[in-house]
Amino acid sequence: MRLSQQQANIIKALAKEVFGQDASIKLFGSRADDSKRGGDIDLFIELQQPIEQPVMASARLEAKLMQALGLQKIDVIVSAPNIAKMPIHDIASQGVRL
Repeated sequence: MRLSQQQANIIKALAKEVFGQDASIKLFGSRADDSKRGGDIDLFIELQQPIEQPVMASARLEAKLMQALGLQKIDVIVSAPNIAKMPIHDIASQGVRL
């Protein structure tokens, strides 16, 4: 995983602040692979409860993370019972738990 422990802790804290303490957070994509270089931070947030306004919550998390980690590309994929499952959810769910 190509994140420092400090970065991982910041991501976990801010994701739980936005999505709740029960949120499961995974890193997927190139940052989850130590053999790759570069790449954005791809996060998968899995929720057991429905969420209102998931797009707004994702944007809030992205903004908070950019403030905390510096300006870089961050993508947030959310899975919840009230969100239609798409193929990216299967890929993202295989990520590394933070």
